[in-house]
Amino acid sequence: MKELLSTKEVAKFLDINEKMVYSLISEKGLPATKITGKWLFPRHLVEQWIEAHTINYPEPSTHLPPYHGLLIITGSNDPLLDRAVSLFNSRFPDHVAVFGNLGSMGGLRALRQNLCHMASSHLLQDNEEEYNFDFATEALDRTPAIINFCRREQGFLVRKGNPKKITAIEDFAQPGLCMVNRPLGTGTRLLFDRELAKAGIRGEKIEGYAVEISRHLDVGLEILAGRADIAPGIRPIASLLDLDFIPLRWERYDLLVTRERFFDQGVQLLIGMLHEKQFRAIAGEMEGYDVSLSGKMVFPGE
Repeated sequence: MKELLSTKEVAKFLDINEKMVYSLISEKGLPATKITGKWLFPRHLVEQWIEAHTINYPEPSTHLPPYHGLLIITGSNDPLLDRAVSLFNSRFPDHVAVFGNLGSMGGLRALRQNLCHMASSHLLQDNEEEYNFDFATEALDRTPAIINFCRREQGFLVRKGNPKKITAIEDFAQPGLCMVNRPLGTGTRLLFDRELAKAGIRGEKIEGYAVEISRHLDVGLEILAGRADIAPGIRPIASLLDLDFIPLRWERYDLLVTRERFFDQGVQLLIGMLHEKQFRAIAGEMEGYDVSLSGKMVFPGE
């Protein structure tokens, strides 16, 4: 089990008084769970909460060099993005696109540190309606250009036939269930932990909760191989591997670009490609995607 902090311990960890802890729970969403009348704080979620609310990052010591044909994308893993990168490299032989799988929060860090041109992200905001805007503004000091890559369906991957008869998040509390998880800092993990908290379920009580798998496809393979019963994931993986899928919500999966790099040639070529029939045909071959907004700039409140 991962470490749980008491109210006194989390106050010491954050260097605040205990009364302020309760304010952070109610006003700022400090991760907490109440057991036998006492608040407890999973240390790893508190650390993730601190990272998500960090606004004053140190300025990078180096800067991404001027664009010379290498397009660097980092952030959240997605099968359609993998295929888009391959399409880009075949369509534009004078350019090379590469992807670094760092999770949504890792992509924002890389963008802040000038280590990439674009970051892929699907971080659900506290209002459970918008994605990415608040996180990007906090991480980057100002909102970057945000272009939709796709919408995709999030939920849970289960074995074919759903032998555990799982229908909702509350079923994660049933005994004998074994899962695998996505890493901290990924949008899928953020959504999953949020849903567990709403259902009053402690993740640490679920077998396999601490087993973190970095790619959606590899998560699906764990289910297919019978090493786990269920995992948070996306419908395209269930369709690809012929698994059953329990839907949770459609989400917006975006590409974030700083204003300084928005007009780099590789960035503009990729954005333009998202409007083309060839990309949309690829998406149409994969269940669980909606590309009606792909390639379009998105703004808060739309």
